[in-house]
Amino acid sequence: MNVSVHPKQQNLVNAFLVMFIVHSAQLGVGVQGFQRIIYMEAKHDAWMSVILSGIITNIIGLIMVKTLQAYESADLYGIQRDVYGKWIGTLFNLVYVSYCLGAFLVIIRNYIEVVQAWVFPEVPTWFLAITLIILVLYGTLGGFRIIAGVSFFSVFLALWLLGLLGYPLQFINWQNIIPMFESNAMDILKGTYAMTFTVIGFELIYSYYPYIKEKQKTNRYVQIGLVYTTFLYAAVMVVSLGYFSGGQLERTIWATLSLFKIVRLPFIERFEYVAITFWMLIILPNLMLYLWSASRGMARIFRRKEKTFIWIFALMLFVVLQFFVTREQINSLSDYFGKVSFYIVYCYPIVLYLFVMIKKRFRKGEEV
Repeated sequence: MNVSVHPKQQNLVNAFLVMFIVHSAQLGVGVQGFQRIIYMEAKHDAWMSVILSGIITNIIGLIMVKTLQAYESADLYGIQRDVYGKWIGTLFNLVYVSYCLGAFLVIIRNYIEVVQAWVFPEVPTWFLAITLIILVLYGTLGGFRIIAGVSFFSVFLALWLLGLLGYPLQFINWQNIIPMFESNAMDILKGTYAMTFTVIGFELIYSYYPYIKEKQKTNRYVQIGLVYTTFLYAAVMVVSLGYFSGGQLERTIWATLSLFKIVRLPFIERFEYVAITFWMLIILPNLMLYLWSASRGMARIFRRKEKTFIWIFALMLFVVLQFFVTREQINSLSDYFGKVSFYIVYCYPIVLYLFVMIKKRFRKGEEV
């Protein structure tokens, strides 16, 4: 495996698209109901946990980019092979591939659960799964430029949907947000930790970094994308805290979708149905990026065609989806993945950056 990756010129994307890719990868199923999880930890100071999570995410994003910039044009798979050697590096690469597949599984299963609970309760899981996987396959097989285009349009197509969250502002009781600073620092940190599953997705920069044209501008656009995501989540949290009472938030599984229930338009009676079905355009970039990243990793490890692994993983994920049926199973899957993703997304990049810097200095010493 070569450490550096040099894709063809026609497969590269402009650096400014990175902020759309980062944001679209973060804005997924988590935003539909993250408020309850954060509120149960930080209470009325949940908005502080969201902002703190955003600050930490920006720092980790910077560390990821700095790690990548230590090489000419490498991805995570090549860097781990270079740092840890052939066998340990391959093992770490397989772990990351498994992580991407796990993220795909959690995202698609949570979305299917929402569709079944709110819109089509009688439609079987296998039908919704195969429909979504076919759409994901259609985009992923087109390559990274297609995925980047889908990410770009999903951000703009979702603006009107997210803009309607301003509708509940006229019903907000601002006294619900007080008392402020009622939680201690540990509770706020617990809320920050609970945000992990909601904000993951930016770590995929590890996979598509070689496909960026102006690599020196990558960090700027990564930071812009992360800040925009934090602003959006903080706004949704503040609106939710003002609209719902504390007891209501603790009992409401999908608070964001419940906010859409109060939207009344002359030509649509149940607007949340539109929001849920339209949300598919928001999660598609997530699914495509994770499937592409996993397939890309396997193609790099075993030197086989990327499309072969895309088909294999799609079939495998379809089968595995059938084993998660009940709410308890889906919730356990999400909780377990959230714990694992914390270490992979927030802790491991720091360790990898230190190893890369040490190896870089060691090489300079050898050259001297």
